[in-house]
Amino acid sequence: MAQHNVGINREYGDWDWSADAGERARLLQSPNVETGLKSDEGQRPGAGTTSTLGAVFIVVNAALGAGLLNFPAAFSTAGGVAAGIALQMSLLVFIIGGLVILAYCSRASNERTYQEVVWAVCGKVPGVLCEVAIAVYTFGTCIAFLIIIGDQQDKIIAALVKDPQGAGGSHWYADRKFTISITAFLLILPLSIPKEIGFQKYASSLSVIGTWYVTAVVIIKYLWPDKEITPGHIPTRPSSWMAVFNAMPTICFGFQCHVSSVPVFNSMKRPEVKPWGAVVTAAMIIALFVYAGTGICGFLTFGASVDQDVLLSYPSDDVPVAIARAFIILCVLTSYPILHFCGRAVLEGLWLRYKGETVEEDVVRERHRRVFQTVCWFLLTLLLALFIPDIGKVISLIGGLAACFIFVFPGLCLIQAKLSEIQETRSTSWWVLVSYGTFMVTLGAFIFGQTTANAIFVDLMA
Repeated sequence: MAQHNVGINREYGDWDWSADAGERARLLQSPNVETGLKSDEGQRPGAGTTSTLGAVFIVVNAALGAGLLNFPAAFSTAGGVAAGIALQMSLLVFIIGGLVILAYCSRASNERTYQEVVWAVCGKVPGVLCEVAIAVYTFGTCIAFLIIIGDQQDKIIAALVKDPQGAGGSHWYADRKFTISITAFLLILPLSIPKEIGFQKYASSLSVIGTWYVTAVVIIKYLWPDKEITPGHIPTRPSSWMAVFNAMPTICFGFQCHVSSVPVFNSMKRPEVKPWGAVVTAAMIIALFVYAGTGICGFLTFGASVDQDVLLSYPSDDVPVAIARAFIILCVLTSYPILHFCGRAVLEGLWLRYKGETVEEDVVRERHRRVFQTVCWFLLTLLLALFIPDIGKVISLIGGLAACFIFVFPGLCLIQAKLSEIQETRSTSWWVLVSYGTFMVTLGAFIFGQTTANAIFVDLMA
């Protein structure tokens, strides 16, 4: 994408809200990303320290996560291996395209976080909608994390008390609500209150190891299955065309790394669109192999009877799988505070903008407000996780929002960026890019509407 003279919402009235934009950019900056630009306003936003290989690693890390557990069920929903792979490959083109568009618009607007790019390029209303969507998405993901903790603890406790069915017996200490609550209060809440989350640099490595280990276990268990595991019916085609779309939330949830991609792009030594395209292409191909390997082997191992969380389908006393469960619990314990941190930062920005205050003016009350926000967020997510035991229902909801981050907002940014270019004539490439952006917005809106309606009227009201 060649850059032209771009005037993107540069009127004073559009920018009077952004006195504390740099602070909000810092709040949502991943601690993995070292830019060295936080205080040098006159410096070009391209003097980061992240190498190309390092950027690939960070993007892969951002894409891989707990959504991995739901991919075998997504293959079952889609109607088999062929449908699942075809769906992933089709969406991957637009997933990579969205990441490149965000980098292009970041360069054009000089903004360094996802929501700031949307604010600068698309204006106030889409900017507010984007920040609200980020808050809701991170809130829903935190609920999913707590459900995952409960799922894995159920199986681990069942193995310890010699209960092969995985129920954990009738002991009070094995009750699911008790185990989730005690883990959340003792470990997650204390990690969520601090203002900074520098420990992410260590947690990220742990998450990568955990997800790769889970993938390896699922593949090995398919190649050398246990005798007591009998696969159910293995569908080879979708039951209906709508069934394919019902698998989209899981894929969108799994590949959604767009919100954190903008800070990663600006952290690179060469924050340019062309090398960034190579970075995200390599990262998404790696993520595709991991997700496809887990989805295919997990689905073929258990067939249509696979659980929404694939690890729940394995026996409780399986040692390698028990280690995978422990890895997942550790990953989620450290990921919850990070997701909460991002959601809290967005809510803080919305609140300060509503009050007309900057971070510096409100620093005295920040601590009390932060503790109050954290406790409310924590209690609400815990309460909902205790009464929504199926991770698939949560992913079906927040997967629709992930489609907005992947398709809708990048598509809107591309359209607005091209419309803002000062050109005497509209070239063929201009019309192609505007059409591409329009298609992305249409596709994302369809996925969001269809999956959200299905989640509400089929999953939640069933």
